[in-house]
Amino acid sequence: MRLWITGYRSYELNIYKDSDPKIEVLKSIIKDALRSKAENGLEWILVGGQTGIEQLTVQVVEELKKDFPILKVAMMLPYKDFEKNWKEDRQNAFSILKNKVDFFGEVSTEVYKSPKQLQNWQKFMLNHTEEALIVYDPEFEGKSKYDVIAAKKYAQKNKYNVLMIDMDWLENGAREFFERKNENDLQS
Repeated sequence: MRLWITGYRSYELNIYKDSDPKIEVLKSIIKDALRSKAENGLEWILVGGQTGIEQLTVQVVEELKKDFPILKVAMMLPYKDFEKNWKEDRQNAFSILKNKVDFFGEVSTEVYKSPKQLQNWQKFMLNHTEEALIVYDPEFEGKSKYDVIAAKKYAQKNKYNVLMIDMDWLENGAREFFERKNENDLQS
């Protein structure tokens, strides 16, 4: 099975430092979801390379490969020089992650010219996966809104599952994460 994962960007989650505790929580939630999928035949995870959920997913897959060596991650960018306008530290982090993925490619080999490139990227991601996992809540809008719309529209005409991790799921996941962390701290 192949899974497209996307969701909020770092700035939409108010994450501006790699030391932000929300990162640990989000990675735990993503890891739990992917572990369950891996136990049921997941082989490929496709992401787009955005800061936030997509880049955290690459890190999580690297960790999960110890238990699930069959897992692979592909980073498919919508267009050439996708990260060109990012701050230098974000570009450096992106470059490191780009070198860790099992496959890297660009849907459009041209630099950004129009929103059509993003739509073509969405179509590519949908056509090359059987399911989407999107960290997004309609009550807290973000850029992933367009991915949700595209995925749900695609699912109406195709055998395609769209799983949403919303704020309730994130809050429950955070609570479970801190309960586990407290138990581990008490045992140490």
